[in-house]
Amino acid sequence: MRWQEIRQKYPRKWLLIEATEAHTTERNQRIVEQMAIINEFSGFYAAMKTYKKLHRTNPEREMYVVHTDRETIDIKERRWLGVRGIQ
Repeated sequence: MRWQEIRQKYPRKWLLIEATEAHTTERNQRIVEQMAIINEFSGFYAAMKTYKKLHRTNPEREMYVVHTDRETIDIKERRWLGVRGIQ
């Protein structure tokens, strides 16, 4: 589904979504074209608790907690630089 369809179907809800079609721009902006709804929630903390549980078991899945009041999904991608140790 696309974001505008989701917003109409799930007004004023917290959602846990999975990106099924996405890409990153030159400015590290993540653009999610298509997404699937994993679950809907009435509160942020319940959504995050489910996200953490699923992410622990499936870290390769691209999931986000979002609220449908937002007109667009604004995701900034951060590059992992690794862990610095004592030298």
